[in-house]
Amino acid sequence: MTSLAEDLLLLAYNAEGANSVGQPGLDYGLAGALLVALTLEGRVDVVDKRVVVLDSRPTGEVLADAALAVIAADPKARKPEDWISRLSKGLRERVLAGLVEAGVLRAESDRVLWVFPRTRYPAAVGTEAPAETQVRFELGAALDTAGPVAQRTAALMALVEAVGAVRRVFPDRPAKQTKARVAEITAGNWGAAAAKKAIEQVQAALAATIAITAATSAATSAGS
Repeated sequence: MTSLAEDLLLLAYNAEGANSVGQPGLDYGLAGALLVALTLEGRVDVVDKRVVVLDSRPTGEVLADAALAVIAADPKARKPEDWISRLSKGLRERVLAGLVEAGVLRAESDRVLWVFPRTRYPAAVGTEAPAETQVRFELGAALDTAGPVAQRTAALMALVEAVGAVRRVFPDRPAKQTKARVAEITAGNWGAAAAKKAIEQVQAALAATIAITAATSAATSAGS
């Protein structure tokens, strides 16, 4: 079974193996996925706007456990947005490497205009990895049904929304109805109250981090 971070990356990459969400939005989203995964596993919580470790035992997910070890070793209690920024560094490359090693994706290197090196990550077999097909099926089923959905599905939907990828993931669905159902899912009663509150704070921190980075980049470009 793929992790939340792997699911988010698979959804963000198009059939040609390129990132369709953009950077650093996806990088921050993957870091947010690690925090959400650790929250769902009861390893961390957000208390007084700070991420705290509840249980330092490994979860079995390599990248989530690496993040947990880093958070546990830090003597300072940091805000979710601080950890999103710190954990995002090099994370996308590590997630991609894990998916290639697992045979989910393959790495294809070439050059653009015979000069600029480029590596793409299409499905290892066919046009879409089976793991991505399964994730899309689960999210699509959540959109098509009324009421609460599975905790993990709702968490992934919240991550997709936070990185602004809803339209990219569901391009053929009616935009207005999809937006309304996504909002209903992410706001619904889909998990333990404490975990849901912590995940909402991580989601808010993720959205804020992406927005601040985009605004800073725009201001820098305008001033250059």
